[in-house]
Amino acid sequence: MVSAPPAPKFVVENLSVQYPDGTESLRNVSLQIPPNAVTVLFGPAGGGKSTLLRTFNRLNDLVEGTRYLGKVLLDGENILSPKVDLVALRRRVGMVFAQPVPLPMTVRENMTYGLELAGESRRSKLVRSMEEGLRAAALWDEVKDRLDEPAGALSGGQQQRLCLARVLAMQPEVILMDEPTSGLDPISTAKVEDSLQTIKKKYTVVIVPHSVQQAGRLADWAGFFLQGELVEWGEGKNLFIAPKVKRTEDYVTGRFG
Repeated sequence: MVSAPPAPKFVVENLSVQYPDGTESLRNVSLQIPPNAVTVLFGPAGGGKSTLLRTFNRLNDLVEGTRYLGKVLLDGENILSPKVDLVALRRRVGMVFAQPVPLPMTVRENMTYGLELAGESRRSKLVRSMEEGLRAAALWDEVKDRLDEPAGALSGGQQQRLCLARVLAMQPEVILMDEPTSGLDPISTAKVEDSLQTIKKKYTVVIVPHSVQQAGRLADWAGFFLQGELVEWGEGKNLFIAPKVKRTEDYVTGRFG
């Protein structure tokens, strides 16, 4: 007996996003983000992929006057509703940015600060969450003897993985990543990419990669965005090997972009 596919984590229905200056960053986008997979949003600059990523935890709201049309359902709940608790949403949907920004604290304090802010005071829970987050981000072995050193003393690649570990310690359901390896060397990039293969077993991962090559390496599912439109959507292994749309083929083969 064939089991039914899991319900999508996100369902995007006819989404358009307009900024206060009149720019329509996304136009009528519909797609479904599956759970426990790495979904890649890729395309040239200005295509709307980062706007979609930031819609998933309403970070676009920080630009006053941003307008949404359509729906974005997280486990069936429309997160674009004005009734949504944004603090609770961002606990469920964490974000890792392109530029690592560790807090001006020790490695240990970086890992426990968010939990303590959320009201967690049990030392055993703090220690366990810290270690689990660092292990999932493939950083534990490198920092386990440096937990009380300033986080700023870590290398750039280690700082980026610390920021990922910090998000993981909060145990969100979804992890958003906006070009998280754009400033890293190839070895650090490979470590971040390898950690995603472990992380996706427990979390839903949505990433805007910094290159087509990275998109192809990571994608379980992928969407190609161009000038605010979703041009093609599908399983990564198919979309990068045999795209159905010529504009997608031209981009992944380097004919433009």
